[in-house]
Amino acid sequence: MPPRQRELRRGPGGPGGPGRPTAPPAAARPAALALVTLLSFASRFHRLPEPPHVCWDETHFGKMGSYYINRTFFFDVHPPLGKMLIGLAGYLSGYDGTFPFQKPGDRYEQHNYMGMRGFCAFLGSCLVPFAHLTVLELSKSLPAALLTAFILIFDTGCITLSQYILLDPILMFFLMAAVLSMVKCNSCADRPFSASWWFWLSLTGVNLAGAMGVKFVGLFVVLLVGLNTIYDLWDLLGNLSLSLVMFGKHLLARVLCLIVLPLALYMAMFAVHFTVLNKSGPGDGFFSSAFQSQLIGNNLHNVSIPEHLAYGSVVTMKNLRMAGGYLHSHWHLYPEGVGARQQQVTAYLHKDLNNLWIIKKHDSDAADLSDPLSPVEFVRHGDIIRLEHKETSRNLHSHQHEAPLTRKHFQVTGYGINGTGDSNDFWRIEVVGRKTGKLIKVLRSQIRLIHVATGCILGSSGKTLPKWGWEQVEVTCTPYLKDTPNSLWNFEDHINPKLPNISLDVLKPSFAEILLESHMVMIRGNSGLKPKDNEVTSKPWHWPINYQGLRFSGVNETDYRVYLLGNPVIWWLNLVTMGLYFLVSICTAVALKRGVQLTSELKGITWDSLLKFCAGFLSPSTTARKVYGGGFLALVLLILYRLFDLDPDLLPLFQYNCKQFASPQECLSAPEFLDHIRKVMLVIDAAVTHLENLSCLEEYLCNLGKKHQAVGVKIESFSTVGESLLYMLEKCLGTAFSPEVQEAWSKLYSAVVKAMQRGWDTHPEGD
Repeated sequence: MPPRQRELRRGPGGPGGPGRPTAPPAAARPAALALVTLLSFASRFHRLPEPPHVCWDETHFGKMGSYYINRTFFFDVHPPLGKMLIGLAGYLSGYDGTFPFQKPGDRYEQHNYMGMRGFCAFLGSCLVPFAHLTVLELSKSLPAALLTAFILIFDTGCITLSQYILLDPILMFFLMAAVLSMVKCNSCADRPFSASWWFWLSLTGVNLAGAMGVKFVGLFVVLLVGLNTIYDLWDLLGNLSLSLVMFGKHLLARVLCLIVLPLALYMAMFAVHFTVLNKSGPGDGFFSSAFQSQLIGNNLHNVSIPEHLAYGSVVTMKNLRMAGGYLHSHWHLYPEGVGARQQQVTAYLHKDLNNLWIIKKHDSDAADLSDPLSPVEFVRHGDIIRLEHKETSRNLHSHQHEAPLTRKHFQVTGYGINGTGDSNDFWRIEVVGRKTGKLIKVLRSQIRLIHVATGCILGSSGKTLPKWGWEQVEVTCTPYLKDTPNSLWNFEDHINPKLPNISLDVLKPSFAEILLESHMVMIRGNSGLKPKDNEVTSKPWHWPINYQGLRFSGVNETDYRVYLLGNPVIWWLNLVTMGLYFLVSICTAVALKRGVQLTSELKGITWDSLLKFCAGFLSPSTTARKVYGGGFLALVLLILYRLFDLDPDLLPLFQYNCKQFASPQECLSAPEFLDHIRKVMLVIDAAVTHLENLSCLEEYLCNLGKKHQAVGVKIESFSTVGESLLYMLEKCLGTAFSPEVQEAWSKLYSAVVKAMQRGWDTHPEGD
């Protein structure tokens, strides 16, 4: 590089242009990245096999990994990607999926658990280099990037979460990768549609799908990327040099990479999940009967039953709430003081003969439907029916006695003898979304039973009855007419010798239906998560202040003890610095509002300027420290103030919304003028950044010249602007503003003005 260009690089703004911290030497970057990566992996893999027993939530996620290896269906409140990756890591490392993962403290013995722990530790180790690269890309400051990396390396909480079979390191990996990809894509904004731009944009979409596929809290990084994308598109829309066709291409590219691609990958995860888990398991009962019929080993698999419901059919009814159970009754009566002393009706989670009910007409004088010669009569939407319990011959009954546990709900009982009861046994059957007279399908139709006498709806409250109710689930009749899973049912088993059987494959739900059902079940499961009795819990305000930790392992003094607690020095200093920043920002804003003249160090406070300020003090260059401390806002204000001082006739050119300023001070304090300053900063920044290749800015500067001509700027006025620029540099740099630096800046400014002059029409200016 010629000497004058080197002097310019060391001038205000450094190698990245004004406002950017000095970029670290090229050789230092890979060395620093290698150092922090090595330390990260060393800290996460240190003593990884210890303790050789189950710790904390390894009970859940290790077990779920085993389910994938054994292809056994299960239910969890989180999307499947994290558990699938844990299972894949265990399978590839030789784990056979036979360890039960029953409770914390169970020893692994001969089982190979290191593959799953090692996989989580690997992803947790990647967080440090990801954070290092992200901060380096944002700040161009190697000290700031190293500080970020060392904060994560030495945070004990982050280390602990990365060393066990948990979803947290997998989730954090995708979150951090999404942010890094977004930042890298932003850095390619000056070369859109290049290979690197497409790569980082697509990788951002892939990481968004990964974050959402592990836990729903991945939505927060989706929100971050979404806001960044909206800002980019809004900025592009305001670029008048960009055609609407080109803007449409930008919009389409982001839709494809940040919406279509993540959604496709997200759905593909569930497709793999349902394909792999094809055997009946502990998660069957959380899903619909139609879904269960697809699971090998389930009692509904490969079963043939009549398709439509008819009078005389023997059925079981399953509640649609999560783990709602089957409508059930038995010979036991409600105890004294609990409503009417009649036969108990409950919801039971398991298959049982006491779950069977016979569908009859409400008219007790109807013909004997058990006669094989009697005609078949189908049950239709809107019919009034009776349900007779097959084992006890008592009817499903309700009245205005209060339910056992749920106040303001009515009690449901079994009443009558050999099917003979009263009008409180009558129920109107309705199918959700169907019209009167339509047939009712087994498994597929969602039905509600409305009590004719009281108008209440049969439902499962989800509450567990005391021991007198055999700890089964309470069934009530609710007067609140709402379509909730608690009050919806479907018919599962169906026996009727008069009707032809069909294979349940005919009723097989589509992938879209299964996907929707799984999300509804997960949402209900998340909303139903509550602390157990006597369980140690924390408050949200405990989390940021590191108020208390979490015991991962160890029940007595002789056990290997693991305790999750963040590094107090790191956590508390982080809170202090955030608090100080907001305090300084508020004080600065109030002072400026009151007209206080602040030093340039306190003007234009942002996270970026704060980082530049800190990086400046770490820089060995005295010139750089002055530039960082002064800030760009003060520099450009100084340029324009000097400009008005040299040529007051330029003031009328600065008008916004037809407002004429009476004085330079009034103009300099206008919000619109401050936005203009930002644009001037961008031009200076772009010129210094592309110092060795100014030709790439030819079109941009030419268009900029046209805009200046349109508002009445004369070409000769640029000499005054150039004089103001050199005046600012001289005042800021002092003795560092050598003749060589002055000549280098003068040449750069002349090249910029020459490019802008090409935008002028030759006849108005006489160029």
